[in-house]
Amino acid sequence: SRRYVLCEVVSEDPRCRQCIEDRALGLAVRDAIARVHGDYGLACCSISFTVKYLNAYTGTVLLRCRKDSYRLLCSALPFVRCLESRGQRYPCFLNTLHVGGTIRTCQKFLIQYNRTQLLRLLQNCTNEEERQCIQKSLLSCSLTEEQPQSGDEEEDDGTE
Repeated sequence: SRRYVLCEVVSEDPRCRQCIEDRALGLAVRDAIARVHGDYGLACCSISFTVKYLNAYTGTVLLRCRKDSYRLLCSALPFVRCLESRGQRYPCFLNTLHVGGTIRTCQKFLIQYNRTQLLRLLQNCTNEEERQCIQKSLLSCSLTEEQPQSGDEEEDDGTE
């Protein structure tokens, strides 16, 4: 059985988004696990660990690991301090949003989370122009839904 950890990459450096890629992120997470839990922890976490989904534009990341090692993974995530790409280091941190038993539960959480963030954004608008600007940018967004590949999705076992 597996667990999916939904995170967001938070960085003050706008160039950080450009270097968010599977390999750099995977290395940063593995490095943090090794620093916090040593070789044993790294071995436990590495068995089924993978960066399942990554959106560099929004900074959203979905990590997959074995159910029995997700606590080791989650406890090491706050120790990711930077991402390295092409010899450059970009300071950042990973904010854990949700831990789920399936990709679908993480997607459902992310939709709800984005709605809440959007409401907060709209409430903080100081004038109608800002409000219309946000709404216009939302309407110009378009996402196409990918069909899950066979073997990627497990059924919920009720222990989330």
